[in-house]
Amino acid sequence: MKVYWNALYQDDIRKVAEYDLPWEKMKDSSILISGATGLIGSFFVDVLMYRNKWFDMNCKVYAMGRNEQKAKNRFAYCFENPLFSFFSHDINLPITGQWDNIDYVVHLASNTHPKAYSTDPIGTITTNIIGVKNMLDFSVKYYAKRFAFASSNEIYGENRGDQEFFDENYCGYIDCNTMRAGYPESKRCGEALCQAYQHQKGLDIVIPRLTRSYGPTMLESDTKAISQFIKKAVQGEDIVLKSEGNQYYSYTYVADAVSGLLIVLLKGKSGEAYNIADISSDIRLKDLAGILANISGKEVVFELPDVVEKAGYSKATKARLDGSKIKELGWQPLYDIKTGLERTVDILKRL
Repeated sequence: MKVYWNALYQDDIRKVAEYDLPWEKMKDSSILISGATGLIGSFFVDVLMYRNKWFDMNCKVYAMGRNEQKAKNRFAYCFENPLFSFFSHDINLPITGQWDNIDYVVHLASNTHPKAYSTDPIGTITTNIIGVKNMLDFSVKYYAKRFAFASSNEIYGENRGDQEFFDENYCGYIDCNTMRAGYPESKRCGEALCQAYQHQKGLDIVIPRLTRSYGPTMLESDTKAISQFIKKAVQGEDIVLKSEGNQYYSYTYVADAVSGLLIVLLKGKSGEAYNIADISSDIRLKDLAGILANISGKEVVFELPDVVEKAGYSKATKARLDGSKIKELGWQPLYDIKTGLERTVDILKRL
């Protein structure tokens, strides 16, 4: 069974689609979403199409990605819907063709897992800089009402030891003279480009900053530690921990990540960045592994990472985000870390 038809997943979609938001802003509108077949993008599309079906929102969804067949498989339930259009495109190239004006642009496309950082560092950087510029140019050309750039907790760098939580003004240390710096530094540059376009071109932008996100829409190729743990739990295998597991991070279940994106898109102040984070999903890596081992009835075992894996790992040992700013907009997560992990494993086991 495909993830979309799973009853728990449908429940997640419904809850976000019924979230207390100014949905009227999206009625009779249009939205372009890059990275539409990814972990966050696919759930985002599902929520909008649910609103179209059950709330007569009449929002035209333009889903952008590189693989049309992948999109056809993922969005088979709505691929022929007149309110859905898939646009096959590599965002490192300018967006061509003639378009009607687009109301909202949400840029989600990015390499977001360690193996990609180490095996394709050039693609990681260009997607986060050239790709962002192409999306911004498109937004200016077609008079977008608002542009949302999905940034990352990685822009904060390493904790300097002076704060327990990173608020939106924190700036930690990044050694820019390393291959692994390509992802956080290019995300920082992407944010700077957004601010430049707001100032110089008058584009209305907001910047939702995502934590380490997970959920049943994760890609098979995802090599993040949490994704590897989840795969092992689904397969009924021991959870493999490739460090002492003392890293202390914020995580977000995909449904909560998308509700956060929506609240920033529809209620965020122009030019501002917002952490999508809640303390109920802050956890040390070894404890996260333990939860998944308990879910699967297995154990946590330790194994050294290979060279490629180690090169892509973040050096940050503590990255807990302060979510108080987005909560002023009215955002509250639906799930804590334990519940989110349980739902993820339950859904994936039934596929």
